This record gives sequence, C-alpha cells and structure tokens, in this order.
Amino acid sequence: MSARALESATRLYQRARDTAEDYGPAVAARLLHRALARLGAVGGDGRPVADEDEETLVLRTRILISLASAEAETSSLEVGLAHLRTANTMLARMRPGGERSTLAAIVGLQHGVLYMRGGRLSESLDKFDEHLPAVERDTGDNARLLTASLLNRALVHVMMSNPEAALADLERCLGLAVAHGHRVLEAKARHTLGDRSQLVGDIPGALRHYEQAARNFEEVGPGSLPRLRLDQARALLAAGLAEEAARHLSEAIPEFRRTRVFQDLAEAEVFRAAAAILEGDYKLARQLASAARRRFVRRRNVPWAEVAALTRLRADATEALELRRRPRRGLPAELVEHADLLAGLGLRDESAVARLLAVRLHLRRGEVARAEELLAEVPKPRQTTPIDHVMLLRLCRAELGLAQGNSRVALAQARAGFTELSRVRDRMGGLDLVCGTAVHGQELGALAVKVVLDAARGHAGARRVFAWQERTRAQVYRYEPLPAIDDPVLAGLIDEMRHLQRMAQQNRLEGRPVTRFEQRYLRLQREAGRLGWSTSPWGRPRPVSSPEEVAAELGDRVLVSIAAHGDHLACVVIRDGRFRLVRLGFRADAEETTKQLHADLNALAPDHLPPPLVGAVTTSAAKRAKLLDEWLVRPLVDFIDGRELVIVPIGPLYALPWAALPSLRGTPLSIAPSATAWVSAVRRKGPGTALLVGGPGVPGAVGEVGKLRTVYPGARLIDGEYATSETVLEALEGVGLAHLVAHGAHEPANALFSRLDLVDGPLFAHEAARLSSPPERVVLAACELAMSHIRPGEEPLGFAGSLLASGSRAVVGAIARVGDRAAADAMADLHRRLALGTSPAQALAQSVAVDPLRRPFLCLGAG
Repeated sequence: MSARALESATRLYQRARDTAEDYGPAVAARLLHRALARLGAVGGDGRPVADEDEETLVLRTRILISLASAEAETSSLEVGLAHLRTANTMLARMRPGGERSTLAAIVGLQHGVLYMRGGRLSESLDKFDEHLPAVERDTGDNARLLTASLLNRALVHVMMSNPEAALADLERCLGLAVAHGHRVLEAKARHTLGDRSQLVGDIPGALRHYEQAARNFEEVGPGSLPRLRLDQARALLAAGLAEEAARHLSEAIPEFRRTRVFQDLAEAEVFRAAAAILEGDYKLARQLASAARRRFVRRRNVPWAEVAALTRLRADATEALELRRRPRRGLPAELVEHADLLAGLGLRDESAVARLLAVRLHLRRGEVARAEELLAEVPKPRQTTPIDHVMLLRLCRAELGLAQGNSRVALAQARAGFTELSRVRDRMGGLDLVCGTAVHGQELGALAVKVVLDAARGHAGARRVFAWQERTRAQVYRYEPLPAIDDPVLAGLIDEMRHLQRMAQQNRLEGRPVTRFEQRYLRLQREAGRLGWSTSPWGRPRPVSSPEEVAAELGDRVLVSIAAHGDHLACVVIRDGRFRLVRLGFRADAEETTKQLHADLNALAPDHLPPPLVGAVTTSAAKRAKLLDEWLVRPLVDFIDGRELVIVPIGPLYALPWAALPSLRGTPLSIAPSATAWVSAVRRKGPGTALLVGGPGVPGAVGEVGKLRTVYPGARLIDGEYATSETVLEALEGVGLAHLVAHGAHEPANALFSRLDLVDGPLFAHEAARLSSPPERVVLAACELAMSHIRPGEEPLGFAGSLLASGSRAVVGAIARVGDRAAADAMADLHRRLALGTSPAQALAQSVAVDPLRRPFLCLGAG
C-alpha cells in the first residue's frame, strides 16, 4: 500500500467522521466507500487482494466500523452487520494485542449500537455489557470511546424502561464528557437525560434537559437538533400539546429526509400520527402511520413496525369512538391480536393500549362480558407508564362499571384518575403545559359529568353535578403562581421578537416586504415557547372550591355553570345557597349561532359604515342574539331576577357577547373559567392606584388616555414615546386599576404570545403571566384581547386569561372587534362609574347597555 493512498484514505475517513453529524449517514457512507476504494478491493473471503500491513488493516477496520453504522441507517441492519463481519476478518489478520484488542471491543460495541437502532434491545444490552469492561480496563486514551459507549448503553436502558440504570450511566458519561471537553457528547448526554426524565413522567425536567442540549447542539452539533426536536415533541404529546408537538415534528421531518436518517424519519412519522389523532385528523394519522410502518419493515425493525401498526389501529378505533360510529367489523379482534404480538416483543405499555382500545369497542357494541374479560388481562401501570395510558385504563374501568349498571364504580375511577392527573399537572412549568394535560382527562371528565347529570334530581343532584363540573374544568386557574426564575436567554429572545415586530410594522407602512421578519419572528416564537415550558413549576395548587364554599361566597349573586349533556346544554344554577339543574337548548345550534353573531359584531365594528349596511347587519345580529337568548337565558330568567350574574361557560361560548342577549341587557355579569377561579379572584384585595397607558397609533378619542386624569387625578400616565414594553410591564406591578389602550392581537395558535403593541414592540401575554404582583383590575380598551384559545378541559388561554391566571381579579375587554368611537364612549361611561365606586360588572353592564351590539365588552374574572 502506497503512503499516498493510505494518506488519502485516512483523510476521507476523517471527513466522513466529521460530516456524519451535520450531513447525515448517506454523505458519510459515500466518503467511507471512497476511502475503502483508495485501500483497494477485498476478495469474496474478505481478504485483501494483496497482503496489507498492520497500519492498513487498522484503517480498513475503522472504516468498516463507521460504514456499518452509516449503512444500517440508510439501508438496513443486515447491511450494517455484514460490514462488521468483514471487520472481524480484518481483526483476525492483525497481530495479537495492541490495537487489535481495542478494535475488537469497538466492533462489539458497534454491534450494540446497531442492535439498538434495529430494536433488538436485549441483544444490544448484552453487547454493551460484554465489551464495555474492556474499554474501561484499557489504560490508553479511550475516554471518548468510554463516554460514547456509556451514553449508548444509557439509551438502551431508557428504551427498556430501566430509569435507574440509565441514570447511573448518564451521570458517569456526563462527568467524563465535561472533564475531557467532549462537548458534543456532553450535549448528547443532556439530551438523553431528557429522555430519561420523560420515562419517569417528569415532563418539565425533560424539557429543561432538552433545551440545555439544544443550546449546546446549536454551537457544536447542529446536525443533532432534528432528533432533539423529535424527542421534545414526544414530551409535548405526553403533556397534551398536540399542536406544538406537530410544529416540532414539522421542523424535524424534512431534515430526516434530507439526511436519509430513515429510522428517525419513521419514528417522527409515528409521533406526528399520534399528534394528528389528538387533533382529530384521523386520515392524516393513518397515512403517516402506514408510511412509517413501511419504512420500519424495510429496515426489519419489528418492534417499531408493530408500534406504527398500533398507531394506525388507534386512529381507526379513536375515530369510531369519537364520532360515535360503529367500528368496522373485526377491529376489536385485530387489536387483541396486536396486543398479544406487542406483549411478545416486550412492549408492555403498548400492548395494554391495544387491549384497552378493544375493551372500549366491545363496550360500544354492548359486549360487556368480553370487555370485562379483556380488561382483566391488562397489567397494572408501572412507574414509567405514561399518564395518557393510565387515564385510558381509568376510562375503561369507568365505562365498564357504567355498562354493568354501577355508576359508583365509574365515578370512583374518574375521581382516582383526576387525582393521578393532578399529580402530573402540579409539576408542570408554564401555563400552556398546565393547560395541556387536561386533554388526557377530557373523556373521563365528560363521562363523570354525564353520569351525575343523568341521575340528578333536586337540590342534591344539582349540587353533585356542580361538584363534578368543578373537578373537571379550568384547572390552571386554581394555581397560585410561583415566582418566575429569570432566564436571560428567554428575555433576549423576547427582546428580539419585539424588535422584529416593530421592523415588520415599519416595512408594512412603507410598502416594503416583511416575509423575512415574519419568518424569523415565528422561529423565535417557537424557541421562546420551548424555553417557557422548561421553567420552574407554574404554581402551587389550591383545592377545588366546594359547592358550599361557592354558595357562601356568592351572597346575593347568581352563578350559572354550563355543561354539555349529549346534544343539549344544561346548567347548574346556584342562588341563595340552593342548587338547581336547568335544561337549555341544543348545543350545536348555540355554538353555531354564537359564531355567526360574533361575525356580525366584527362586521358592525367600523365607525363609518353606510347606513343600509349598518341596518342589515344589526338586524342579523339582533335576530341571532334573540335566538341565543331563548335557548340559553329565558329558562333562567326567574332565577336571575335582576341579580348580579356569574357565568361559567363551556369553551365555544366564551366568544359569546352575553351582554348583547336581550334578557341580560343591563345585568351585571362576570364570565369565569370555573367557580373555583371566581372564588379565588373575588377574595383578592380591592383596587388601589390607577395606571393609564396609551399605545402608539390608536386613533380618535379612545386613544386620548390623558383625559382620564380628570377621573383619576392621582393616576400614573404612560403614553407617547414613554409607552415601552419594559416601562409598562414594570408599571403594571401592584397597581389597583390598569387602563391599557393599544392595538394588539390574539394568537390562537400560540395564545401566550398574544400581544399588546407598544412603542418598542409588543408586550406579550407570556410576560404578563409572570408578574409577581399583577394589577387587580385591567381594562383592555382598544382591541379584542379578551378572546381566548380554548384548550381541552375548558381551559381558556390568551392575554386576558394570562392576567387572570397570574392573579388579576378582573379583566374588562372586547371579545369582538369594536369601533374607535364606540370604544371611547364605552370607556368614558365605564370609568365615570368606576370612579364613583361602582363594581366593574355593574359599571360595565350600564355602559354596554347603551349599545350592546357595538360595545361587545365583557368582564372576565370576578367583577
């Protein structure tokens, strides 16, 4: 072998090693094949055509070891193992001792890696256990090899649900990586610590590790970021955040295709299918799961292929259950057969899910005995069983109890399930993570409320319905927020987002393109969201308010708590300590008409509409308001009887302008996410000093906030060039009343980045939610920031919701667009009454009653 050929092959080998992380195994494989070509061909028996010296044999063996990994990813496990067999023939030709021993251990460890990626976990662990001691005994410079091998064995332990063994390897791995300056391995160790935290149900801990790893990868190994995004998406699915998980996977999947990492691509498709199931897109879920299964079959990765098949079956079963369709014939039997197959592969939790779905389908078909038989075969959850699996088991037990005529069993299972879900929720960081977990209890909560609604009779029955409503809805608002831990990275991202938003606005005004600003803004929004998830726990849980506690706090007020009951709506009315159940109108009619009325109010908002158009839209809106009044309010008129009203709506009715319904015109009312949230809000201290804020570009009288100094002489005024986000955020701390006049936007796709536009850019709901002493009462005068994105469990999130969750007592805002003149007149009326000591609910009722269709303001919280 010539020195020149050896040098060329060595350079190609090093290039392949260096580029594998960022450009993927396909590029590395091409370079490694070129390196082998420089060394010359080998015969059918694996021997070189010509005798090779020791140095050439060592290099050829190292190339084959790397090629095994690259082609196992891009082709199949068998191709990779074939390269390792060839490497073993090279080892047999080397002199005993020296590099031969080290390379033999590396070949064995590489077998472990390939078996791990191929789903053969027991074989993988055996290889690591066999060959790691040789690396540990070697007194040579093997620190990097030992570190990487400990990392890989930790991954196997995570995949085999051995959290303690994984942690022991990861702690050693991380210590070695830091001590020897192996920064890529340090980042990978932090990444795997995230996987291990996720295994034991510590989602905030997992997201913290992932985010720390992401920062490291961005500096030293950006090629690892797509895999990291995949694992972040898995954690977000566990927290119920399907939309956010889907966005992460949408970032990762194109990169996996580009780099031809087909194992990771197929895994990402499985989890994207799981997100699609949560979002109700069953067709997409089936397409993705089928594509993933085909990839796994080509790779002969049997365990993952069967997980993908389960995901497709889960889409079929969930669609039938959710849409109340009769499942296709044979689906329950397919699920049971698949459960047995998964159990044989050691996939215990996945096997349980398949069996539980079959249980639910048999119950839907009235086959109670078969469902009971199958349910008895489901093993008890382990420490590492995901919370969504635990809640599915509780749901099956509850449904079986109900099918057997035992509602007490059903409610006991629901009660236990919500206790388990609360333990998970209490550890979450960030409002959206706390909200997201509600999705896992949604069906169980609906079942419990239906059971008590069906059986409700008289005062005691209505009281019981109310207690279950409170147990199952809007949990985020019963937390007492903990102090936020400052994160300079997050602060930097938000500052840059502010700058980009301002630059985009300037370019729009000047007629210049804004695409690059918007794209960068969205990327930063996703990064900031990820950092927000990995903060400290959101808050300290407070107990759910008892029915008696709520009744006592109401005094002379009336509370109406609405629930869905099949195709209808129903509500519990609390008045003078008595609980009554009242049946309302059809749910679908009310929800659709609410959307139509909302659209009418938006159309009616501009100040200078032609009179014929005003007349037509007003007639349409009045007609729809009258219909909603008949369905939702007329059955309650005798109970309300002019008293102040607290309404706890279901999700779609948060967008309803309640004050525009004829029977409620002039009635003081507050809209609360739950009675527990209302009780917490009403107990907060009364108003103190006032703050008046005027943002940029608000036209007309509504923008003249300085005029309110005549109403609040001692108020602090911030407007003009001084109305920056930092100044306003700092001024909001501890004030009694904040009147904010600024444009803004509700972001339904990412509610915590709903914003109020100020001189230097937006003030985000995310920032307002972390105020240590939020304003007692807030008036949002010039935008529709009272809008909310409704998450499962009736969890409304948005700018106003963030203020309420952080501790504000009441927020007044518009739930539709409002014209400048109408807003200015409504605000003048409102503050004149507030300054006289009138409560926000009463003051707003009188102000809105003047023109309820043009003044769609609501009092959220406790007015």
